[in-house]
Amino acid sequence: MPSLEAQQVTDAQIEKFGVLIYERTGIRVSPQKKSLLSNRLRRRLRATQIDCFDEYHQLLCRSKADDPEWDAFLQEITTHETYLYRDPNHWQWLCESYLPRIQEEARSGKRARHLRIWSAACSNGDEAHTIACCVASKLPQIPEWRIEIVGTDIGVDAVAQARAGVFNARSMNLVPADLRRRYFTPSNDGSWTAKPTLKRWLQFQQHNLIEPLKMAPFDLIFLKNVLIYFDRDSKRKVIGHLERVLKPGGMLVNGPAEGVSDLLGNFERQKPWLHVKPAIGSPSS
Repeated sequence: MPSLEAQQVTDAQIEKFGVLIYERTGIRVSPQKKSLLSNRLRRRLRATQIDCFDEYHQLLCRSKADDPEWDAFLQEITTHETYLYRDPNHWQWLCESYLPRIQEEARSGKRARHLRIWSAACSNGDEAHTIACCVASKLPQIPEWRIEIVGTDIGVDAVAQARAGVFNARSMNLVPADLRRRYFTPSNDGSWTAKPTLKRWLQFQQHNLIEPLKMAPFDLIFLKNVLIYFDRDSKRKVIGHLERVLKPGGMLVNGPAEGVSDLLGNFERQKPWLHVKPAIGSPSS
């Protein structure tokens, strides 16, 4: 058998891997990504010391969602840039508009002091920890509130990293200096670890977006920069799952380039990246 470097990944093999990825995750690998997928496949073959693409495909077909090799392969094909306080306008809205509003609603008796937020496709936990920073810094009556921030990701290793709450200097670059000092502990290697002040609200678990999340409803959901990898049918399925676990009057923050605006017909649009599920009894509900 020729060496791995000498072997060419055929279109038929690429298609088989693409079908498997789509069936498991809802992510559609476009033909333009053939070269990228080929390179990532070779990397995993070297790591597993498997010298045949078809044999590696068979291995993945036998693997379950929590299998280390399936997770390693998935991380190879879904890796994307992530860091705390990405998309500053979203955090400005959360800190200056949303959190003050719910605080006033609680003060006037219109809502309980209970806040549940879902950071979907949270990767290594950067977004969920950013949410926690915003809540900690902008809700002055924290002891009176019950805060729950749930982070989920399809990657088992990503969830483990999120639970650890350790971030390198680059991931922390946009965190305001005062919040960095207040809520993170520096290490000699340049990394920062989230303090218990933040971790007490955070919980992380593995979850595939094309499957329903069986949890109590949320006040606010963040789902950003992931649906761009899904086809229309998968996007529709994910939006349906989100809608079912979002409270009436709850809000959805999505990336402006997700391509889902026409799938959010049951929501009220406030900004290109912000939609509200109508409250029960409203004209739209």
